Amino acid sequence: MKNYATSNIRNIALTGHSGSGKTTLAEALLYKSGAIKRMGSIDDKNTVSDYNKQETKRQVSISTSILPVEWDNKKINFIDTPGYFDFEREVYAALRASEAAVIVIDAVSGVEVGTEKMLKYTQDIELPRVIFVNKMEKENAKLNEIVSDLHQRFSKTIIPFTLSLGEGEDFKGLIDVLSKKAYEYDGFERKEVEIPEIRKAEVDVVYNEIAEAVAETDDDLMEKYFAEEEFSHEELMSGITSALLNGTAVPLIAGSAETGAGIDILLDIIAEYMPAPDDKRARYGFRHADDKVREVSPDAPMSAVVFKTISDPFVGKISVMKVISGTIHQDDDIYNVTKDINEKIGGLFYLRGKEQIKTDRAVAGDIVAISKLMETETGDTLADANDPTLYKPLKYKKPNLFIAIEPKSKGDEDKISSALYKLNEEDPSFEVLRNQETKQLTIGGQGNVQLQIIRDRLADEYQVETDEIPLRIAYRETIKGNSDVQGRHKKQSGGAGQYGDVFIRFEPFNPDEVEEEVQDDFIFEEEVFGGAVPRNYFPAVEKGLRECIREGVLAGYPVVGVKATLYDGSYHAVDSNEMAFKMAASIAFKKGMNEAQPILLEPIMQVKVHVPDDYMGDVMGDMNKRRGRILGMEPQEDGTQLVLAEAPHSELFEYAIDLRSMTQARGDFTMEFVRYEEVPKDAAEKIIEEANEED
Repeated sequence: MKNYATSNIRNIALTGHSGSGKTTLAEALLYKSGAIKRMGSIDDKNTVSDYNKQETKRQVSISTSILPVEWDNKKINFIDTPGYFDFEREVYAALRASEAAVIVIDAVSGVEVGTEKMLKYTQDIELPRVIFVNKMEKENAKLNEIVSDLHQRFSKTIIPFTLSLGEGEDFKGLIDVLSKKAYEYDGFERKEVEIPEIRKAEVDVVYNEIAEAVAETDDDLMEKYFAEEEFSHEELMSGITSALLNGTAVPLIAGSAETGAGIDILLDIIAEYMPAPDDKRARYGFRHADDKVREVSPDAPMSAVVFKTISDPFVGKISVMKVISGTIHQDDDIYNVTKDINEKIGGLFYLRGKEQIKTDRAVAGDIVAISKLMETETGDTLADANDPTLYKPLKYKKPNLFIAIEPKSKGDEDKISSALYKLNEEDPSFEVLRNQETKQLTIGGQGNVQLQIIRDRLADEYQVETDEIPLRIAYRETIKGNSDVQGRHKKQSGGAGQYGDVFIRFEPFNPDEVEEEVQDDFIFEEEVFGGAVPRNYFPAVEKGLRECIREGVLAGYPVVGVKATLYDGSYHAVDSNEMAFKMAASIAFKKGMNEAQPILLEPIMQVKVHVPDDYMGDVMGDMNKRRGRILGMEPQEDGTQLVLAEAPHSELFEYAIDLRSMTQARGDFTMEFVRYEEVPKDAAEKIIEEANEED
C-alpha cells in the first residue's frame, strides 16, 4: 500500500445494531476496492475483520478491526466495530478516531436500538454520517418504511441518495439520485439502465431535497438554487460535504453487502464527500488537555493517540493509533507524554484485520500500528519529545456487572493475574479487583457476554481455566443496644500464671455524629479510677478489642459503629501481663456483643437509571421488588428520565442484565456505595446460616 497525503485519507467507523451486516459490508468494501480477491463469510469463519478465535467461534464481532482500502486515489480506513452492547467502548473509541461514520441498518429489521443509539450519539457529537440500508435482497425488505421511520424519529435531514429498483426478490438495482442514473447489478458489476418513467418525478423530488440542503450551506448557492440553475459537480461536492458537516444532510444509501449492489456508490460517496482529517471543518475527535493545539498537518510536530491495544500471547503487543499531527517514521524514538517515558518503535505498519502491511512512515490523519511499545497503553498520547502535547484520555463507562472467579487449578493463581493484566491492557473497560475482605478475585464489565469472553480468552490464549463462584457481599456487624460485661482471663500452669480482668461497657454510635476521625468505625475509651487496671495495660485491652472487631459474633463480618469503654477491672502483681489483658478483652467483646442486640448490616448503593418514559413503570416496579427505594425522577434534555434510587448491593448483582432486558437495551445505569443499613430479619438469618455452614 502506498503512502497517501493527509487530504486523501478518510477515516470511517462502521457502526450499527448487532446483526445488521457490518462485517459482511466490510468484506464487500474490501473486495470491491480490490484489497482482497475473494469475499469471506461469517459462516465460513474467514472474514478479514473477525479473525480472533472468540469472534469466529461466536460469529459476532467483539473488537474493532482496521480495514484500509484504496478507492478513487483515496485511502479509506474503515474501522469495523462490534454491534453488541457489551462492547460499546470499542465503538466510542473508533468514533473518536474517525471523521465520519457509516451506520448500517438491516432492511428487514428496520431501525433497531443500536441504530437509534448510533444516530443519536453521532448527532450529539456532530459527526458526519452516512446510513447504509443493507440486505435489500432479503424477503420483507422495507426501504420506504425505514426512511419514513427515520424521518419521524430523527429528522428529514436524512435524505435518500439512492432509490431502489425493487425490493426483496425483486431487487434489481439502484437509482443514483445525484447523477440521475439507474443501474442494475449482477453481483458487484452494474450496467446503466433507463430510469423507469414512473420513478422520474420521485427522483426529481429527492434531488431537489439534496439541492436545497446544499444551497443552505452557501449564500451564492442559495441564489443559484432559487434561480433554478444546476450546480456544477464541484459546487455539489463542496456543498454536500458542508451539509454533512453542519448536519443539514445525512445521506442514505440502499444496497446489499451480500450481493454487492450499491457498494460502489457507497465508496464513491465516502471518497468524494466525507471530510479529510485536515479539512478545517472536520470534527477534531481527540481533545487537548493542554494549550498546545496541533494543526492536522504532516509538517506540524508529531502527536498521536493510542485508541486500541492488541495483546496477543503469540504476536505480542500492538498499539493502534491515530496520527493527529506530524509524521511518524520507522526509525523514530517516541515520547509517551502520558507516562513521561521514551519508547522505541519495534515495527511500524498498517493493519488490515490481522495482516500487517509494513510502512516506513505514517502522516497526520492516518491510522497506524506500532509493535513492542512496552509501557504504552490505550489512551496514551505519543508525541515529539522536543515539542510535546497531551490529549485527554478516552473515558469508559464504569463496570456495572461483576462476577467472582477462581482458577480451577490452584497452581494458576499467579498465572491468572498476569493474564488478566494483559487482557485488561487490550480492554480497559473491564476491571480486575482482588477484594481483601472477601478474599475473592472479581472481574467487572458491561455485560455477561463480555465477562464470559474474558473467561474464554483466559482458557484459550493463556491456558487458565476458571470457575465462577458465588459473589460475596462485604457485610458488616454492629449492635443496637448497650451491654455491661466482665471479661476475666485466669490461667495457672505450675509456674507464672496469666491474669487479666476487665469491665467494659459496649454501646452503639453513629460515626457521622463524631467530630474526630474514627479508626475502623470503632471507639475505645477508658474511665478507670484508682489503678484498678494499671495504665500500661490499656493499650493491650484496646489491641485485643481491635483484633476482635475484624470478625463479629453473628457471621464473622467486620464490626463497625461500636464504642467500648473500659471502666474497671483487677490485676495480679505477678501473673498479669499484656497477653492476659488482651485475652480478657476478647472474652468481654464476645459477651458484650451478644448481649447488646447484634445485627447484620448490608451495603446500600445509590442507583441512577437513565430510561425512556415507556419503561418507567417496569423499572420502578422492578426496583421495589429489589427492596429498593425510589428517591426521585428528573426529566432529561433528550426526553429520557433519570430515576434516582437506593437498593441493597445484594439485589443488584444482575441488574445490568435485567435492565437491558426490561428496556430492550435502551436503559443504562450507574451505582455507587452510599452507606450500610440493617439487613431485614429473614434475610439476615439466611446470611448468618450460610456463613456458619461455610465455617
